[in-house]
Amino acid sequence: MNPATGQQHPIGLYLKIWGLLFVLSTMSYLVDYFHFQGYLRWTLIVTFMLLKAGLIVAVFMHMAWERLSLVYAILVPPLCLLVLVGLMAAEADHTFLTRLLFFH
Repeated sequence: MNPATGQQHPIGLYLKIWGLLFVLSTMSYLVDYFHFQGYLRWTLIVTFMLLKAGLIVAVFMHMAWERLSLVYAILVPPLCLLVLVGLMAAEADHTFLTRLLFFH
């Protein structure tokens, strides 16, 4: 491998990922087209969004070929923040219900 050219990946890989992103985007559009409502709608939308973001990060940002320690350094902090947001949401619900119970 010539250090000046870097690592090259086959164009077919990128075309497959573009196709998969197109399919996932179409499925995300179909969620609205078929008028899904409630938790099912939001679960499908977030699932398709996370799948598309994961594909983009893994392939187009070359994270799939990075060292595992670098992947952990990039992915673990946002996951910790999501856990903390979830804990804060649970605490907020508890505080709100406690105030409703004792102060109204």
